[in-house]
Amino acid sequence: MQSINNERLQKNLENEIIKSVFEDFELRRQERKFLERQWKLNLNYLAGNQYCEVDLTGEVKEEEKYYGWQSRSVFNHIAPIVDSRIAKLSRVRPSFSVRASGEEDKDLKTAEISTEILNSTYQRTLLDKTIKKATLWSETLGTSFYKVTWNDKKGRVLGEKDGEKIKEGDVEISAIPPFEIFPDSIFHSEIEDLKSIIHARALPVDEIEETYGKLVKSEEIDVFTLDKVDDFTLLSNGGKKTSATLKNHALVLEKYCAPSKEYPKGRLIIVTKDELLYDGELPYENGVDGKRVFPFVKQTSLNRAGSFFGESVIERLIPLQRAYNAVKNRKYEFMNRISMGVLKVEDGSVDTDELIDEGLSPGKVIVYRQGARPPEIMNSNSVPADFTYEEERLYREFITISGSSELSRTYDSVNSQLSGAALELLIEQDETRLSITSDSVKSAVKEIAKQILRIYKQFATTTRIMKNAGNGKHVKMFYFKSSDISSDDVVFDTENELTKTPAQKKTAILEMLRTGLLSDNNGVVNLRTKGKILEILGYGSLDNVQDLVGLHRNKAEKENLDMLECEVIVDEYDDHGVHIDEHLRKILEEDVNSERNESYLKRLKKHYLEHKNRILKDGLIKGLDEINE
Repeated sequence: MQSINNERLQKNLENEIIKSVFEDFELRRQERKFLERQWKLNLNYLAGNQYCEVDLTGEVKEEEKYYGWQSRSVFNHIAPIVDSRIAKLSRVRPSFSVRASGEEDKDLKTAEISTEILNSTYQRTLLDKTIKKATLWSETLGTSFYKVTWNDKKGRVLGEKDGEKIKEGDVEISAIPPFEIFPDSIFHSEIEDLKSIIHARALPVDEIEETYGKLVKSEEIDVFTLDKVDDFTLLSNGGKKTSATLKNHALVLEKYCAPSKEYPKGRLIIVTKDELLYDGELPYENGVDGKRVFPFVKQTSLNRAGSFFGESVIERLIPLQRAYNAVKNRKYEFMNRISMGVLKVEDGSVDTDELIDEGLSPGKVIVYRQGARPPEIMNSNSVPADFTYEEERLYREFITISGSSELSRTYDSVNSQLSGAALELLIEQDETRLSITSDSVKSAVKEIAKQILRIYKQFATTTRIMKNAGNGKHVKMFYFKSSDISSDDVVFDTENELTKTPAQKKTAILEMLRTGLLSDNNGVVNLRTKGKILEILGYGSLDNVQDLVGLHRNKAEKENLDMLECEVIVDEYDDHGVHIDEHLRKILEEDVNSERNESYLKRLKKHYLEHKNRILKDGLIKGLDEINE
C-alpha cells in the first residue's frame, strides 16, 4: 500500500513538472508570436509567394485581387539577393589554432593536440555543411542556432553488451532554426544573459522510446508553430496552401535552467504532453573553467537592438519587393491595353458575347446592326516614362538596402574609366556591409570550437585515436585523452575571408612571382615555395612529382613536434638542406614568441646546427676527394 502511495505521489509530482513546463512554454510562445508571423512572411517572399499578408487575426493569408483581370506576376529579387549573400558568406570558414596555457613543454604539446582535435572534428562532423544550413536559416529568418552535444551512440565500437554495441561516443553539432528556441525573455541580447531557455522540437515517437525508454502518444504537429494540426498553414509551395505537418511525432520540450543557489549545476527538464523523460542537472561542463552552461550558440544576420532574435535582410526588402511587383504588373497591363486594345461598342450594335470570347482576330468579319456605329478601338497612348524610371529606381534600391551587388553588372557604365586599384576599392566597399554578418559567423564558429574542446575534456576519459589530413597530403593519426586538453583559448589563423577571393589571391601570387618577391638571393624559387604556390593556384597535386622532397619536409615537421619532449638525432639519409629550412623556420617562430619554452628552443638549435655541420663535413670530404683526384 505504501509503495502504491509513493508511486501515486511521484506521478503527481511529475504531472506538476510537466504542467509547469508547458505553461511556461505557452507564455514564451505568445511573447514572440509577432516574430513568428514575420518569419513565415519571410519564407513566403523568399520562395516567390509574394501576394500574402498578415491579417487582423495575426495569421499569414493570401491577398485577394481587387479585379479579376489584374496581373499578379512575381518578379522575385529577394531570392537572388539571399543566394548572393550566402555564396559570399560561404567563404567565411576560418582555420583554428589553440594557444598554449603556459610555457612548459607539456603546454605546447597539448596546444598542438587541441588544434588537431578541432581540425579533425571539423572534417569528421561535416561542420562546414552544418554552418551552411545555419547560415541559410539566419539569412532567411535573421537568427539561427547551433547545438553542441555528446552522443553516446557515435564513435568507434568498444565492445558489446547484452547484444548491443558499446561505442566511445562523439561530439554532435546540429543547426537549429529559431522556430524551436524559446528564451525566457526576447529582450535579452545574448544567450549568456538568459536564466532559462526552452528547445521545443517534434521527434518521432519511435526515437523517443529508443532514447528515453518511454512510449508516448503520437500527434500530427505543424513544423513551424509546433501546434497540433487542425487547419492549413500558408507556406511557400508555388503560391498554394499546404499543410506542413509531421505524422507519428510528439512535441518534446527541453527546458535548460542556468546554475542557481537551489541548483548549483543547473537543471534540465525534458517532457512531452504526458511523460517526464528527464529531470536532472545540466549534462555538459561546456563553460569557462568547467561551468555548466546552455549547449547553444547563436548566429545572427543583422543585430536588432535590445532583442534576442536578429533581423533578416528580407524584412527590409519586402516593402520594396511589393512596390516593384506593382510597378512591373501595372506596366505590363498598360502594354497589354496598347497591344490588344480596348473595344468601344455601341449598345445593341453587335453580339458582345462573341467579341468577349473571341476578341478581334486578324481577318475577323464583324456584323453590326444597320445604322449603328461599328466597334472601334479606343486610342491608347504609349507607356509613360514614369514606369521605366520608377522600375530602375527600385532596382537600384534593392542593391542599396541589401548591401549586396554584382560590380560587373552595377558599374558597367564606369568600368572603362576605372583603374584596377579603384575597382579593388569598390569591391572592398561592396563587401563591407557583409562584415557584420561574417563576424557573427566567425564568432559562432569560435564558440563552437571552445565547446567542442570542453566536452571532449569532460567525456574523453580514456585514450582515443583520431586522424586528420596533414599538410603534406598524408593522414595524420594521433592519440589523446581528457588530460591532454589543458587549454580552450581558440584563435583564428586567417584574415577576413571576404576581402580576398580565391581569384584575387591567385592574381597577387602571380604578381609576386613576376616581381621576384618569392625568390631567394640567387633568384631561385625553392621547392617548398613552389609546392605552396601550386596549392594556392589549385594545382596542388602537381607538386607530387617532388615526392622525395615532400617526404623529407614531412619528416622535418614531425621532428619539430618530437623535440617538444626530447632530443632527435640526425639521420644519415636526411636531405639536410630541406631539414635546415624547416628547423630554421621553427626556430625563428619560437624565437619571437614569448610564450615558448627555452629548453625546446635549445633542442631545436642543437638539431639545426647538427644538420649544418653535416653539410660542412660532406662538403669538406667532397673537396678533399677532388684534390686527391
